[in-house]
Amino acid sequence: MPEFEKKYKKTPHELHDEELIAKDDFGETPEEIEKNTTAVLEKYDREANVRVYKGISRRIVRLLFVLFSLYAVFLLFYPGEIRMERASFVGLIVLLVFVNFPATRNAKLKKVNFIPWYDIILMALGLVSYLYFVINYRTIINRGIMLTQLEVWLGVIGILVTLEACRRAVGLPIVVVASAFIVFAMTQKSLRMNVYNLFYTADGIIGTPIRACLNFIVLFVIFGAFLDKTGITQFFIELANSLAGASSGGPAKVAVISSALCGMVSGSSVGNTVTTGSVTIPMMKKTGYKPEFAGAVEAAASTGGQIMPPIMGAAAFLMVEYVTMPDVVVNYGYIALRAILPAALYFAGIFMMVHLEARKNGLTGIPRERLPKFWPLFLRKGFLLLPLVALVYFLMTRTMAFAAIAATCLAMAVSMVFKDTRIVRISYNDDQGYRIDFSRFIDALENGAKSTLTVGIACAVAGIIACVITTTGIGSSLISIIIGASGGYKIVALFLTMLTCIILGMGVPTTANYVIMATTCAPVLIRMGIPSIAAHMFVFYFGIVADITPPVALAAYAGSAIAHASPMKTGVNATKLAIAAFIVPYILALNPAMVFVNTTALEVVLIVLTSLVGMFALSMALEGFYRGTLPAALRIVVAAGGLMLIYPGALTDVIGLALVGGVIAFQVLREKKTARA
Repeated sequence: MPEFEKKYKKTPHELHDEELIAKDDFGETPEEIEKNTTAVLEKYDREANVRVYKGISRRIVRLLFVLFSLYAVFLLFYPGEIRMERASFVGLIVLLVFVNFPATRNAKLKKVNFIPWYDIILMALGLVSYLYFVINYRTIINRGIMLTQLEVWLGVIGILVTLEACRRAVGLPIVVVASAFIVFAMTQKSLRMNVYNLFYTADGIIGTPIRACLNFIVLFVIFGAFLDKTGITQFFIELANSLAGASSGGPAKVAVISSALCGMVSGSSVGNTVTTGSVTIPMMKKTGYKPEFAGAVEAAASTGGQIMPPIMGAAAFLMVEYVTMPDVVVNYGYIALRAILPAALYFAGIFMMVHLEARKNGLTGIPRERLPKFWPLFLRKGFLLLPLVALVYFLMTRTMAFAAIAATCLAMAVSMVFKDTRIVRISYNDDQGYRIDFSRFIDALENGAKSTLTVGIACAVAGIIACVITTTGIGSSLISIIIGASGGYKIVALFLTMLTCIILGMGVPTTANYVIMATTCAPVLIRMGIPSIAAHMFVFYFGIVADITPPVALAAYAGSAIAHASPMKTGVNATKLAIAAFIVPYILALNPAMVFVNTTALEVVLIVLTSLVGMFALSMALEGFYRGTLPAALRIVVAAGGLMLIYPGALTDVIGLALVGGVIAFQVLREKKTARA
């Protein structure tokens, strides 16, 4: 018997029928795929660069994470004074960051069950700083700015240790930005005043971002961890295969659809790229896509996960705190509902690009007989969607906390009736079933806590930045500068804001990026007449696309590592594929009908239709193809028509339709003429 059949107890053909991930598909064994995936995650996703624990140490660390998740839920139901509960929450995050993340990627620091002495000291200093605050919060509140010398130094230590924890869990760039803001604050106020504002008030480290993290984000992160245990990610990939796998360039379309669906759960650009990309990228390469294009497709699609309702990225939860609309109660349901159309247009744009690329290169799909059939698959596993459906319903009718908890309970209930041998597997270390027993329940709580660390510590440092902006008046100065530079023109202000978001987002995670932009640039756009929800969506989008915009494009680089392609070429291709992400924000800012503000159903339908046609036209221009190669002159014409269709206005729509329609008609006639000849 061949070695492969000895190992997997099946022939490659039989294994492929069940999994669509066989050795003969990718030229790699499942173990090699698993090893490569882990290596890519550790390189590009700091959440994966963690210490290694085994034996009793592993059980103790596991218990710490589980208790942290339970404590976060406890605070939601039995809250104390806001400074006390938030300080305790951040203090535990800082402690667990040092438990989980080594100082560098040096392999020597990742020895099994090993924490260096200096990390223990930092851990103790951070714990003492926050613990002192928690125990003495009433005294500190009553005294206000009159801090003792001990409290000043404990505050300084707490701030520095928090910055170091953020460097480990998130990266150096955000720490550099926050440090620059702190240095500026020191030129404006005394050390005592700055320490009080940054560490001891509800406007600094324990400010609005941490409030959103504690009240909303933690619960949704835990829900995502439980939902993942039901096997819904694999179901999404199978579903995408059944819908688009057999079409022209099918694997790329599968990547777009599955990443959109998986993004609803994960909300992580790099994590989603690596998880689904380990399956879709090799499939795309085998179909005939160039490696840099295959990696770019997955990176661009996975980045859209942060804008895909109902869960979206962590920054979306912060919008609830920052967005204000007249005569409207802004909750997460309000935000998620208005994110649907922009997200749909984003993914539609990528889908169009991969379709044209496939047609241009004559790429085929996966043989239909090797794919799952949609209806049998949906009837057998469709109930896995029930937690997401329940989440959406409760977001619209109840509180966010109730929605997250109810959906989590339903995810556990769903898993109780589901035992599966899957068609598509992502992890070869998991067992075959998805039933959430006690062990998986603990796993979900642990994974939820680990995912919370990076978001939580980023929120804490974002609070530092927001505090400096509001207490020093630098925000007002920036507003005046941007308004002056724009000359009062909305389009110029939008362009300057876009550049700021992208440059800042190259090193600052989305959460902190959004907080900075929400407190500086969003007010500029609002002052210029753009509705609050549209202004905040604008800065949110451009903070996210930094993950695929060179020179620092972590999602694109992760995709390139899996595809074995040039990182820079992958980043350039991802930017081109995600052209919709650079256009949709302008649409919703200039015409808020996209986010259902001051509009009618007819206006929404018209703007969606014209935007879709416009993006298809831009895709034609960028690919240089529609039913044949497009000459340079026609590419310019169709690009101009696409932009006119995207820009709101009846006149521009008519001109745009005429230009795009003319190019399409010309290509169709030329194709027929060539066929007759």
